[in-house]
Amino acid sequence: MGNELAHSVTKLLEQFLDCMSTYVVPLTASRIAEGKGKVFGAAILRKSDLSLVIAECNVDVECSLWHGETHCVKRFYELPTEGRPSPKDCYFLTTHEPCSLCLSAITWSGFDNFYYLFTHEDSRDQFDDPYDMKVIQAVFRTPAEGESSEARERRELYNRKNEFFEATSFAELLEDVTDAHDKDRLERKTDEMRMTYANLMDEQRKNKIGFALE
Repeated sequence: MGNELAHSVTKLLEQFLDCMSTYVVPLTASRIAEGKGKVFGAAILRKSDLSLVIAECNVDVECSLWHGETHCVKRFYELPTEGRPSPKDCYFLTTHEPCSLCLSAITWSGFDNFYYLFTHEDSRDQFDDPYDMKVIQAVFRTPAEGESSEARERRELYNRKNEFFEATSFAELLEDVTDAHDKDRLERKTDEMRMTYANLMDEQRKNKIGFALE
């Protein structure tokens, strides 16, 4: 896929966390306060220098298709063609592991990667959203002949490395940080970001912003 890292894992993770803190979190907090959005956000960065191209968050109260990732893709393609980088020259950052809609949007838009902080299990257990996993399981996890329901449940939801993209969690990036000082520092920053999103989720609950499939 030509998805070799142009930067060290340490630099990449640090920039992703800074991008979320500087751009995605304030936008998300504002949208939640206005009752117009949810905690799910995304950003697109240039691979060359890790500069921000566009950041967005979920506004599915406007349109059920505007999840954090799909809304970010929409805004990306609204940028002037001149100066807009190719998707293959970008990193796709997402706060939460993408649902089936967003997986498809990222793929069809030409991005060959995405990086995420929270897993589907986190979305289910911490962010009141069981639907990402439910939809993938119900629609796409076709049972194999003779397969038990238990074995089916143990199967991966999707191929995180395939001919179109490679998906990487922040936890995986952290595992690859070799310097002990950097690893400890980035683990703390990651934990702080997790707490930030826990607080944002509390605000979302106060505003009683639910999900389209409820």
